[in-house]
Amino acid sequence: MQRRHLKAVRTFGYTLTLGDADSWAGLSIVLRARLEPRERAALAFAALAALDREDAIFTAEAALCTGAGQPIPPLLGFMDEAAFWADMAEPDELDAYALACVQAMAPSRRAAFLEYMKGRAA
Repeated sequence: MQRRHLKAVRTFGYTLTLGDADSWAGLSIVLRARLEPRERAALAFAALAALDREDAIFTAEAALCTGAGQPIPPLLGFMDEAAFWADMAEPDELDAYALACVQAMAPSRRAAFLEYMKGRAA
């Protein structure tokens, strides 16, 4: 078994033991970090196939409509956490938080930020 698989399996076991919403949300993060997209798809397929049709549809719809939610307090640093969150966010979430953040900046910081973004666009 590959090391990344072992870490994912171990986290899955802890999640089953704890069984709370925070653990399940954390498992999604670990699976995204440790498993390849095809592995996550196969796992999702197997889990949905193990459910009754109605439960599988309800679960799939709930999973597809969640987005990343609000950003959480940073563990390592603001930029690391922001980049991590942005990788999981839906386009509408990205737009909403980006606009709110830019609007909340002091005018001098906003101007500097917009200049920075103009340079990156070029």
